[in-house]
Amino acid sequence: MTLVTGASGLVGSHLVSALLQKGEKVRALYRSAIPVFEGADQVEWVQGDILDVVALEEAMEAITSVYHCAAIVSFSPAKKSLLQKTNIEGTANVVNACLNAGIGKLLFVSSVAALGRIREDKPIDETMNWSEETSNSEYGKTKYYAEMEVWRGIGEGLNAVIVNPVIILGAGDWEKGSSELFKSAYDEFPWYTEGTGGFVDVQDVVAAMIRLMESDVTAERCILCAENRSYRDVFTQMALSFGKKPPHKKVTPLLAGIVWRMEALKSLFTGKDPMLTKETAKTAAAKVLFDNAKSKRLLPGFQYQNIEDSIKRICGELLKKYPL
Repeated sequence: MTLVTGASGLVGSHLVSALLQKGEKVRALYRSAIPVFEGADQVEWVQGDILDVVALEEAMEAITSVYHCAAIVSFSPAKKSLLQKTNIEGTANVVNACLNAGIGKLLFVSSVAALGRIREDKPIDETMNWSEETSNSEYGKTKYYAEMEVWRGIGEGLNAVIVNPVIILGAGDWEKGSSELFKSAYDEFPWYTEGTGGFVDVQDVVAAMIRLMESDVTAERCILCAENRSYRDVFTQMALSFGKKPPHKKVTPLLAGIVWRMEALKSLFTGKDPMLTKETAKTAAAKVLFDNAKSKRLLPGFQYQNIEDSIKRICGELLKKYPL
């Protein structure tokens, strides 16, 4: 049986559906309410979370493999403590539970943020690590230290592999996470930056995860990236797929500075994460490239989907999901 943490998220829910289609038995943790998605009724749900050591130990019973997808993804300065506790301490708990239960293999979903993604001098690959100079987010820092917990487990005899996805495109909750990009395009968000980044279809992320879990690959980290594209190009493709007006106003550094300060002020009154932070403004303006050669080497014959095709499919899925 397979255990999935973070099964209600974009990656976790798609992973669970894919595992069920393969005929695998899946167990998953939930905190307060069992999530609703395709195949959720076939999952063995266990109440608890990765900060609950007892629940984790109980969830590991009769488990042979673990996909650790649970994490807090936020660039809000107000979430610093929560990020550290969930992403670092929670991952340490998962690693310890895997070691105690004699789990066959752990796959940890990290992020390219753990590699230090503010680098414009050369493509980012798996040899790189987070540092104060190459990363401007607390999120990236916590994912890096979470990886250190996985490497500790590997040092103690745990079979484990780490994936570092770029921006994941999929039909998730478009009020949060990377799926929110699609809602911005649907709402005809007019602004664009000159920045570039990596993008990958959630289906490709899940397919690569399953193949890595089933392989002999261990003690490796692996960037998952289909294509490097400009943010303007991706937002334009999203808007056109929705039949909406593409972004047409360039964001200057001065304007970005004004907007993130206004968002920070608004966040104080609303309690919601700011749409733009100082960190995300800098990331959106950076011209960054990601090297996916290692993923192709570790997964012979693996083919990433074309990003334009992915965007068209996902937009169609979202239009069905949300009656607009």
